[in-house]
Amino acid sequence: MKRTHHCNELRLDHVGQEVVLCGWVHSRRDLGGVIFVDVRDREGRTQTVFDPSVLPPEVFARAEALRSESVVQVAGKVRPRPEGTENPKIDTGQVEVVAREVQVLNPADPLPFPIDDPEAAAKVSEETRLRYRYLDLRRPEMQQRLRLRHRAALAVRQYFDELGFLEVETPMLFKSTPEGAREFVVPCRLHPGLFYALPQSPQQFKQILMVAGVERYFQLARCFRDEDLRADRQPEFTQIDVEMSFVDRENIYEVIEGLLARVWKTACGLDIPRPFPRLSYREAMDRFGTDKPDTRFGLELADLTDAFRESGFKLFAKIAREEGGAVKALNAKGFACVTQGQMETMTALAQSFGARGLAYIKVENGEWRSPITKFFGEQEKAALQERLRIEEGDLILFAAGPWQTACEILGRLRLYAAEVLEKQGKLQIPRDRFDFLWVVDFPLLSYDKEMNRWYSSHHPFTAPLPEDIPLLKESPKKVRGQHYDVVVNGVELGGGSIRIHQREVQRLIFEEVLRIPPDIAQARFGYMLEAFRYGAPPHGGIALGFDRMTALLAGVSSIREVIAFPKTAKGACLMTQSPGPVDERQLKELHIELKAPPLK
Repeated sequence: MKRTHHCNELRLDHVGQEVVLCGWVHSRRDLGGVIFVDVRDREGRTQTVFDPSVLPPEVFARAEALRSESVVQVAGKVRPRPEGTENPKIDTGQVEVVAREVQVLNPADPLPFPIDDPEAAAKVSEETRLRYRYLDLRRPEMQQRLRLRHRAALAVRQYFDELGFLEVETPMLFKSTPEGAREFVVPCRLHPGLFYALPQSPQQFKQILMVAGVERYFQLARCFRDEDLRADRQPEFTQIDVEMSFVDRENIYEVIEGLLARVWKTACGLDIPRPFPRLSYREAMDRFGTDKPDTRFGLELADLTDAFRESGFKLFAKIAREEGGAVKALNAKGFACVTQGQMETMTALAQSFGARGLAYIKVENGEWRSPITKFFGEQEKAALQERLRIEEGDLILFAAGPWQTACEILGRLRLYAAEVLEKQGKLQIPRDRFDFLWVVDFPLLSYDKEMNRWYSSHHPFTAPLPEDIPLLKESPKKVRGQHYDVVVNGVELGGGSIRIHQREVQRLIFEEVLRIPPDIAQARFGYMLEAFRYGAPPHGGIALGFDRMTALLAGVSSIREVIAFPKTAKGACLMTQSPGPVDERQLKELHIELKAPPLK
């Protein structure tokens, strides 16, 4: 027998037909001597009926012995389900197959966790799910996520093909560039003592492709970073890598907005409004306390630096008068009912960013209750009332210090307050809405106090705004880069920039601003600098996190839920038990001697 239909295919039109289904035993129920077996494949499931009054004893005996997740082949005739027994929860719920034969293609042992019960499966620990990932992936919701990922990838490839892009694969074995994130290094047997590195991204190769005249490149690229892991970070991940020649930022925005609109339409049928709003880095930080703001709700920050310069509250006044100092406030509307535990949590969050404590005002019974309000004059109170629209039941939170730190403290508290207020029903965050925006005009450079030097906020190939180039030597902190991030619902989907293509500007950045010695620059980027000598076109690009994108589309918080075989938070694959030791002979061939502590 050969399979004639998949398990989500049969409808009333198939009534009377002889069919053969193949799949896994999703569930088995014995109702008054008649056995009902739901057979499932990746497309869905169909109910099959084994009636002892019409079946040979040996066939019915096989049906009685079926275990969950055994692989079976069932032959029979399609009939309508008896009236009142239809199942509207599945697509095949109006029909069933009256079995005449069943073959057990492969029996299954008792399962380590249930697959047919979504609620029970949701209670299984992630460690168990990852240990038996092949079983976890059989669950319909995981199959749907794999299908969603496939559709999104297909939409990406079709979209770029229509726009004349070429998908070009770049090498997995690259050279070490230690100024970025920590790399995975790979010893080279043919060159003892030398190492490859797995690419953190194809950044340099895609720029070389622009020099090579490809003009429009994309790739669903595998990338690797040896970093501490979290819900949205894996040691190996996929990004949509894009580079274009003869473009400016507006061209990049247009292409990427079209891509995201196509993916969201294909994956979940939503029309994404365009063009996306744009916020400068400064405005995003000032209003939301982060460069990846969630704009689906309010609770925006207010700047009160000017109002506190002459304040009787000496701490705020001192900070407000300092160069680069800021006094910021946030009205967590309706949160005056904050518990002691919640206040302690917020204080700890503030302290994690360097704050000494957390200043606040509770508005209860018409009074502003706080240890600090006795130091406020009428001017400060009036400014607070005007800029924060304070009402009964509000909680005002303050942060004072260096501008960026003050913004970041309240940005984190904003998210915490929103989470609590949403649970209390005092704030609505539309979960079915996607607010896209661009964050632009980032600082080109950041300052490392410990190293006493400037470093690239994005990467050293990011082009400064043309009008800011004269500031590179005299006022590096004022130089803005042609760097842009695309953000949705508080998640940074990706970032990119217009690149430096003039040799003199690149030399200035390397040697005089970043203070990279010429010999080091040559060792790390010599081939790239040499390529720029032979006619490098103006170019720019972006990289989008494909795993993060798929997680957003699937409505899950962890990218591990949309990756077939992810690693744990400690970078381990529980299914294959990797990483693991290698044979001593392999180490000898690589001229490597282990001095690590012995395995426990």
